[in-house]
Amino acid sequence: MRMQTSTIVQTLRWVVVTMLIVGLFGLSENLSLLDTTWAQGTDDDSTPSDGPSAGDSDESGAATGGAAGGGSSVKPKPTIDRTLLQSLMESRWIGLLLFLLSVASIALIVEHSLTIRKGILMPDELIDQVDQLIQNGQLSESQEVCQDPNNVCLFSNVVLAGLERFQGSEFGFAEYTAAVEEAGEHQTGVLYRKTEVLGVIGAIAPMLGLTGTVLGMIKAFNTIASTQGTAKPHELAGGISQALVTTLMGLMVAIPCMVAFSYFRNRIDSIIAEAGKRVEQVLMPLGRRK
Repeated sequence: MRMQTSTIVQTLRWVVVTMLIVGLFGLSENLSLLDTTWAQGTDDDSTPSDGPSAGDSDESGAATGGAAGGGSSVKPKPTIDRTLLQSLMESRWIGLLLFLLSVASIALIVEHSLTIRKGILMPDELIDQVDQLIQNGQLSESQEVCQDPNNVCLFSNVVLAGLERFQGSEFGFAEYTAAVEEAGEHQTGVLYRKTEVLGVIGAIAPMLGLTGTVLGMIKAFNTIASTQGTAKPHELAGGISQALVTTLMGLMVAIPCMVAFSYFRNRIDSIIAEAGKRVEQVLMPLGRRK
């Protein structure tokens, strides 16, 4: 279990480093695009309008002539359906970070569902075996069973701490309880720290969505500035869509993470409470060995 936890922590560190690198490159790219759009808007404001050009006159004349001659209707442009994924990809690094966070949260939820279980942290077979050995006074054998790599779990670590204190101290019968409490607190902290990543993802995902909202609105307002306030709805739809989609994706990532975080915390509390009772029952014969 310790090896699995260390492997998961190392993997998460690489994921965080990757997201930071992608975020920095994406932020610089977005800033450069915003600067370019703002510069274009400034150039358009400084260019005077000398009136309609010849091409515009020809187009207006042709349109008037066509309307007067045959009254032919203009064919409407075909509509293009945009998926949520396409809108998310247009948000660039914000969308990529939210996608990575969603993958990491799913992996963590699956891993916690498999490892934070009573059958994994407190195997009934191991409890019965250690209980029988201690009842028979075979403390060395019970200690070897707890040290077996195949039996490493919450229960074995706590019981092993009590057995080592009992056998290693002259007054072990009076001190093993403190060792058991310290080991239990340590194991509880280990389990809590495993779930902290879900809490962090649930906290920063809405912030990333809000960042995408701000960038999308900046993009929309820069479009208005570059067109001197004559922007058409389809020209503003890209920035507004980015703002709404990133907010939605941030909430879609954060809500399941917070629910899973609360659920696993409650499960840990329940398992720890039951483990304390079982460990106390198993080690009860040590208090009578003076």
